[in-house]
Order: sequence, then C-alpha cells, then structure tokens
Amino acid sequence: MDQRAEEFETERPRLRAIAARILGSTAEADDVVQEAWLRLARTSDVDNVAAWLTTVVSRLCLDQLRSRKHVEPYDDPAAVSPGTPASAGEPVDPEAEAVLADQVGAALVIVLETLSPAERVAFVLHDLFGVPFDDVAGVLGRSPAAVRQLASRGRRAVAGGGVDERAEAERRSHRQVVDAFLDAARGGDLNRLLELLAPDAIMTADPAGISLGTEPIYAGADAVAARFNGVRGAQPVTVDGWTAAAWVHHREVKVAFLFTVADGRITCVDLVADPEMLRRMEVEIAGNPARGA
Repeated sequence: MDQRAEEFETERPRLRAIAARILGSTAEADDVVQEAWLRLARTSDVDNVAAWLTTVVSRLCLDQLRSRKHVEPYDDPAAVSPGTPASAGEPVDPEAEAVLADQVGAALVIVLETLSPAERVAFVLHDLFGVPFDDVAGVLGRSPAAVRQLASRGRRAVAGGGVDERAEAERRSHRQVVDAFLDAARGGDLNRLLELLAPDAIMTADPAGISLGTEPIYAGADAVAARFNGVRGAQPVTVDGWTAAAWVHHREVKVAFLFTVADGRITCVDLVADPEMLRRMEVEIAGNPARGA
C-alpha cells in the first residue's frame, strides 16, 4: 500500500462517519467516501490530505442532498448512532445501549431532514465533528459569519426536536431587511442603506468574484453601502429558502449575494460567483428554480 492509500485509510472511518451523519445512510456514505478516494488518487498536489478529504466528502454530500427530489424515509439508524455512553456507576447492557443509540440516531436524522443542505452540513461539521467555522466556510463557499448562523439554525432545530420556533419569525425579518436594502440600493438611498447595515458589517467575495473586479473584502457599513448604492442589476431571489439577491442571465445565476442578518441589520454579505458553489445552491426566482452558473 502506497503512502497516499495509507493516508486515505487512516481517514476513512472519520470520513464515513461525517458522510453518514450528513446523509443519514451508510450506503450513500460508502459511495461518497469511495468517490473521494478516486478523486484523491487522481490528484497529485494535496498538502493536507485530511482537510482536503473533509472538503471533498462534505461537498459530495451537499450535492447528494441537493439531488434528492423528495424526503426519503429513514431506514438506516446505524448510520448516525452517536454511541450514547451509560451513566457513571451503572452497569452497561450492550444490547440496551445499542437500541438506545439507534433510537437517538434515528431521531437525529429526522431532525436533520428539516434543515436546508447548507444548514445540515454546517451543523454536522462544526457541532458534531468540531470542524472550525473557517474550514466549514471553505466547504460551503461562504464567510465564517454566515456559516456560524447556518450552524446556529441547525442547533436550534436539533434542540427543538425539529421545530425551530424562531425560524419563521427570523425568516420574515430577514426578508424584510434584505428587501428594504435592495430597494434602497436601487433607489440610491445611501442613508437608508447605512441604517440597514450593522456598523461593522462586511462584504466578502470569493476568488471568482474577485476576478470580476470586486475587492476581496469591504469592511464597515460605509464601504458596504457605497458598494451597493445605485446597484440595480441584482434581483431578489431565495437561496436555500432565505431571501438573497443575484445577477441572473437567461435564468442562470451568475453571481449570488447572500445576507447574514442579526437584530434587524445586515452584518455580512457574501458575494459568490464560483460556478461550482452556485450549482450547489437551491435558488428560486419568483417561485421558479434557477440554474447555477
């Protein structure tokens, strides 16, 4: 066995666990992990094999989630069994412990099915496997601030057994703020833009966006407001069920603007122009699905 294969086999159990938690199926997880190995075998320049494989597996899982047309019934509880430990001082009954683990695992999968693909990946990677937000951001093509909010939504849903009582109110508030921001941008109302931005708001762009002439980061409300002031080409869309904006050509999304909102103000805008990342987003324009770049 060569060194690359040995490195992969060392990571396989962790990768399989990540994929199984995200997808809720050991069979699908095995397929994803095998595809990751094939891609690794074809790639010569990988500095950090563990991080590279985590990214590839997570993105393959994201693709798998997006491709699902309907919610599938859960039929593989062993895929996500957390192995709940017995209380200290109590004798361990292996059979009872296995049953409990399966029940908890099945319940978690049901809850995860209520999340958007991005929320699901962010929650599983960060909360269940301890992947830093900066690394999860690289997987999803979003800023750490946006990923932190995605994981938070997942965390609330899990804590509520699949019901996030704040979700609908948060979604409405998010839509109102973003709609008002886009109206102000189109109208050239700089003062209104500043009202809707947190003082320390930032806007980040991915490498594809930077290649279009956008700065990597705009720091502070003044800089972000100036960037959007008078912009008319971005139209309202929904991305993973949340109001966003996009530049669209022939129903194909070329650039997406993803907003993070907290306490009624925009704290972060992620400009995403990478075709691969756009393809992984569920974008709707006026109720109809759009195509990624």
